[in-house]
Amino acid sequence: MQTIFSGIQPSGTLTLGNYLGAMKQFVDLQRDKDCYFCIVDEHAITVPQDRLKLRDNIRSLAALYIASGIDPEKATLFIQSEVAAHTQLGWMLQTQSYIGELERMTQFKDKSAGKEAVSSALLTYPPLMAADILLYQTDIVPVGNDQKQHIELTRDLAERFNRKFNDIFTIPDSQISEVGARIMSLQEPTKKMSKSDENQKATVLMLDEPKRIEKKIKSAVTDSEGVVRFDPENKPGISNLMTILASCTNQSLESIEAQYEGVGYGGFKQDVANAVINVLEPIQTRYYEIYKSDELDDILDYGAEKAEKVASKTLRKAKKAMGLGRVKKKR
Repeated sequence: MQTIFSGIQPSGTLTLGNYLGAMKQFVDLQRDKDCYFCIVDEHAITVPQDRLKLRDNIRSLAALYIASGIDPEKATLFIQSEVAAHTQLGWMLQTQSYIGELERMTQFKDKSAGKEAVSSALLTYPPLMAADILLYQTDIVPVGNDQKQHIELTRDLAERFNRKFNDIFTIPDSQISEVGARIMSLQEPTKKMSKSDENQKATVLMLDEPKRIEKKIKSAVTDSEGVVRFDPENKPGISNLMTILASCTNQSLESIEAQYEGVGYGGFKQDVANAVINVLEPIQTRYYEIYKSDELDDILDYGAEKAEKVASKTLRKAKKAMGLGRVKKKR
C-alpha cells in the first residue's frame, strides 16, 4: 500500500481552492492509501502569529479536515508540534542542506522580498518540510504546482542522506491533479486564489455563507466575449470558473463547454455559485458540529499517537545512521 503525506498550515480559514485542489482529493486517497494528514503549525510560526488565534486556527483546520470527509479510522490526522520527531529530523536534514539551494526557493524569495528583516526560519523551513514527508516513508505527496520545487528539494535531501549515511528514506514523488489543482483568484484570475488576499471578493472561503458565495461568484472577473470556452491564456476568468464547476460537479471541461454553448455569463455564473454552495453546505454543517467537541480532541490524540510510533521508528534509524547518541548495550 502506498503512503501519502500532506501538510496544511493553520493560517486562516481554507479557501475553495484548498478544498478542490487538496482536501477533495484526500477523501478519495484514504480509501486505498496509507494517508498522513498533518496540521503543520510549526511552519506557521515562520511569520509572527497571535498565540490564541493560532490555536483557534489549528482546531478549525482539524475540524475542516473531518468535515470534508477525512475518516480517522482510515487516515492519520495529527498536529505537527505534537510529534517531536518532526523538528528533530528537520534539524538533522538542515545540516545536509546548502544555503544556496535554500536561497533559490521561490517562496523564500517572495516572502522576503522588500523586507528589511525576516525570520531565519523562512530560509531554513524547507528541511523541516522534508522531514515531515520523509518520516513516514512517503511515496506520494499531493501538491499544487507552486509546491513542486519543495518536493524536488525533499527528494534531493533524501537521496543525499541515503548516499552519505545509509538507505533510510523512501524517495517521494509529487502528484498534481489535472483539474482543480490551481484555483485562481476571482478578481485577478492570473494569480492563485489565496486566503491572505486583501480583496475579499477574490476568494471563496470554505466557511462563507451561501449568499456571500453567490455574490463573490457573480462579481468574478470575466471578459466581454460572452462565450463559455476553456482558454486560460485568453479567457482566464471564464476558464477559472469552468475549472471550479468541473471540480464541484465532476464534469469534464468539454461537457461544460457544450452545455453552455449560446448561454450568457449570467446563467453560467449562477450555476457555478449553486455548485459551490451544494459542495460546501454539508461540510459547514459537519464543521460546526465537531469544532468545539470532545470528539475532535479524541481524534487528534489518536492521530498523534499513531504518527508518533511511525515517525519515531524512522528517526531512530536516521540518528543511528548519522552516529548520533549512544549505542546502548543489551542488559
